[in-house]
Amino acid sequence: MRIANFILLIALIVFLGVGSAFGQCAMCKSNVTSSEEGMKLASGLNDGIVYLLFVPYLIFAGFALSIYVSVKRKKNWLNLN
Repeated sequence: MRIANFILLIALIVFLGVGSAFGQCAMCKSNVTSSEEGMKLASGLNDGIVYLLFVPYLIFAGFALSIYVSVKRKKNWLNLN
């Protein structure tokens, strides 16, 4: 149950931070929105930024979960002997 609460807390922190990820740097935004075609691409650029931000968190969560499970199994195995 602790791991579920921990994952929920991390997910909440990440999702609360996503709103600020939609803000692009000033140079990128001015270059993209300077043309009519660029206005259409701005939405895709925002999605790409969020995607690039989210992937490292998923990788880290996977490593952390695998280490946690490994330690927990080892601890249970030692208690059985």
